[in-house]
Amino acid sequence: MRSRKLMILLAVCGLAAASVPVSACTNFLVTRGASKDGSVMITYACDAHTLFGELYFTPAGRHLPGTMLDIYEWDSGSYLGQIPQVPETFAVVGNMNEHQVSIGETTWGGREELSGQEAIMDYGSLMYVTLQRAETARDAIRIIGTLVEMYGYCSSGESFSISDKNEAWIMEIIGKGPGKKGAVWVARRIPDGYVSAHANYARIRTFPLADGKTSITERDYEKIHNKHIECVYAHDVIDLAREHGWFEGPDAAFSFRDAYAPVDFGNLRFCEARVWSFFNRVAPSLQLDPAYAGGDVHAEPLPLWIKPDAGLSVKDIMNCMRDHYEGTPFDMTQDVGAGPFKLPYRFRPLTWEVDGKTYFNERAIATQQTGFSFVSQSRSWLPDEIGGVHWFGVDDAASTVYVPMYCSISKVPERYAVGTGSFSEFTWDAAFWVFNFVSNYAYSRYSEMIQDIRLVQETLEGRFLADQADIEHAALALYKRSPRLAVDYLTGYSVEQGNATVARWKKLGEFLIYKYLDGNKKDEHGNVTFPGYGQEWYKRIADEEGERLQVKGPSH
Repeated sequence: MRSRKLMILLAVCGLAAASVPVSACTNFLVTRGASKDGSVMITYACDAHTLFGELYFTPAGRHLPGTMLDIYEWDSGSYLGQIPQVPETFAVVGNMNEHQVSIGETTWGGREELSGQEAIMDYGSLMYVTLQRAETARDAIRIIGTLVEMYGYCSSGESFSISDKNEAWIMEIIGKGPGKKGAVWVARRIPDGYVSAHANYARIRTFPLADGKTSITERDYEKIHNKHIECVYAHDVIDLAREHGWFEGPDAAFSFRDAYAPVDFGNLRFCEARVWSFFNRVAPSLQLDPAYAGGDVHAEPLPLWIKPDAGLSVKDIMNCMRDHYEGTPFDMTQDVGAGPFKLPYRFRPLTWEVDGKTYFNERAIATQQTGFSFVSQSRSWLPDEIGGVHWFGVDDAASTVYVPMYCSISKVPERYAVGTGSFSEFTWDAAFWVFNFVSNYAYSRYSEMIQDIRLVQETLEGRFLADQADIEHAALALYKRSPRLAVDYLTGYSVEQGNATVARWKKLGEFLIYKYLDGNKKDEHGNVTFPGYGQEWYKRIADEEGERLQVKGPSH
């Protein structure tokens, strides 16, 4: 008996092994002690120019002995092979399962010599197969390590964020190259009270070696649930680097990143800059030097994790996902590329040449090519059915709305569901296209339209967050009578809020067309005004054009 295919997607946020990412993603990790209420949170912006944003849903299942699972590569949809199915699989909503385990990723490519392995498991399959099988973050690490050992790994270098209701881990992995099955990897637990991040560049450098107390190799998986274990790694992660001549010296000095993803300007300017911006926002007291993020390969590297200045809320993390380097040396609203309406986006390509010199666009956390993004919230003091919330949005994180999708729901809103629309055809039925309609129109007069967008965004998200305690109080009362009643209640709530959000966003788009028709602007009474450009933009035009545009003689 064959199960249905895992999923087919024609594009995703991975990038080929290269120093300059064409498509790229961003993840934040927040531990219990670093959050305002004790939640564990991770985020994921899945960024790709041809990815259709939708909310995946896989119901729980029981499978007969001998059942096989077809595996398809997430990037291309190509069939990779089959692996045995496990007797029981868990329900998954987006990137969060019914046990509050959540996984995100960013791709960093790394050593090209290690790509090209013939294998069944790619990074996307690892995420979604693991979510169907893992009850904890530690389970997820064990499952990923076992899957690549048994079936190989056919993707390039990858970082995973893995969380549950108690912990958050970062895991980095890369293949062993043609002719060698499996992968080398390291996974580290983020210390409680700290936050971490990754953005398309490997971040784990040195790590504690196995001593039987805090660190183990995958050969000691039976110890992975020991609460003192804070690091797990492939037994040959150092040996492979030595074999290729990428590392010499004592094992204790081994750096995963330096061996498998050597630093260059692009790694820092396009990737680590996003990590720096997140760290700078949540811990300004650290006064982290922007030199490293600015591309100085000799500057002090960013730490793997930092302690934020204050506890972070779900809303705080949503706002961090909307960052364009505002108020920093990399602020995208301030240079000529922003245009007269301070657009914090630069359309591709990422780099270009003029007169033999190469230039680049900034690559911020929030970007126009996001397919979907989320903030996952896991809480240990509530039943799993109520404790796990997958705050989900499609398109540009800066102008999306994060809608609460509880991890236990039995279906997802029709407007976000797989099969409602596609990347090849516009439809008002799909959340992805409705949100893109609003954001793409706003790019034409951004500094003004974003104010209207934020007003509705804040109203909707503010209501979801304000209502959360009451919704969960009601769900908990139902749960005490029957967990099924709580699941049905939360399903109805999530579906209703998702579909209503899309309908409200469509009305917002219609309002923006009305208000900003033909580059003009209507006031609150519907009167057409002609605001033109800001004075600084007029001065720039005057400075550059001079005589050609100057009115001669009497004014008209």
